Amino acid sequence: MDFQAGILQDGGPMESLEKQLICPICLEMFSKPVVILPCQHNLCRKCANDVLQAANPYWQSRGSSISGGRFRCPSCRHEVLLDRHGVYGLQRNLLVENIIDIYKQECSSRPLKKGEHPMCEEHEDERINIYCVTCEVPTCSMCKVFGAHKDCEVAPLQTVFQGQKTELNNCISMLVAGNDRIQTIISQLEDSCQSTEENSEAAKRELCARFDALAALLEEKKAELLQRISQEQADKTAFIQSLICQYKEQLEKSSRLVETAIQAAEETGGAAFLMGIGTHPSMLSLPRIVEASKGGRLDKIEQGYESMDAFSVSLDHLTEAVHALDFDPAEEDEEYFDGEEEEVEE
Repeated sequence: MDFQAGILQDGGPMESLEKQLICPICLEMFSKPVVILPCQHNLCRKCANDVLQAANPYWQSRGSSISGGRFRCPSCRHEVLLDRHGVYGLQRNLLVENIIDIYKQECSSRPLKKGEHPMCEEHEDERINIYCVTCEVPTCSMCKVFGAHKDCEVAPLQTVFQGQKTELNNCISMLVAGNDRIQTIISQLEDSCQSTEENSEAAKRELCARFDALAALLEEKKAELLQRISQEQADKTAFIQSLICQYKEQLEKSSRLVETAIQAAEETGGAAFLMGIGTHPSMLSLPRIVEASKGGRLDKIEQGYESMDAFSVSLDHLTEAVHALDFDPAEEDEEYFDGEEEEVEE
């Protein structure tokens, strides 16, 4: 007897019990042995093995189903880790198996009702027991012999049912395995996204450190050049100040000499005039006045002495170099490493 989902149509506790005994993979009532997963959900051992093989396709070539592995529970998506015994290492749920036995005994003792099996709409007393392959619909034997499907190709209903159920189970297994692979890809992409953020932050820190070092070097060079200008300024200023002091001293002497000479020139008496202008070094002498009137022989600064044009710096080449700053292209790195390999080979 085929104990499929929906065999009881009258509702009640037995129908609720039946829903709890359906495998989420094959959609049939659990078949012995029933294994219990770590998340407390149940699967047929065969279905659990199918899910394991679908989630680990590369292990199918080993020729044995006894191996470790992992798959996700189809009910709650909890990851199930298996040891080297594979699904045979999972504990059997004897309670569920006993409940299934009791359920089957109860169903077999109940008489079949007319409404428990689909009946043909054209022939109300005929059960639907064959499948029309041409029209792809279930039908009854009378429809094949006398009815609308007499010229169609038919097949046993149970055969078609088992074939489509098997195909559906395979699709479910593939979907479960596909979901696991998608989840794995999502996890890998999330890890790649996180790694990209971390690598970007590291690259930013390195770039900032390099520019800070360059800025510090420029500041150091600027301070050095400013110090040289300041030293040149101090030397020239000191020399000019010394000349100013010398010229002031000469001006003061010349002014006193002018006053004395004016007083001597105002003298009207010849004897007194000549007595005032003598030849003794301590006296006001005419040669001395003549010599002073010719101007001093102090040092003078050259034309353009105050200019600082010699300390001008051209930064055009540095400006161009800064504008040309860019990240190293990967192609150049590859050529560089290729060149190194060629040198090593040589």
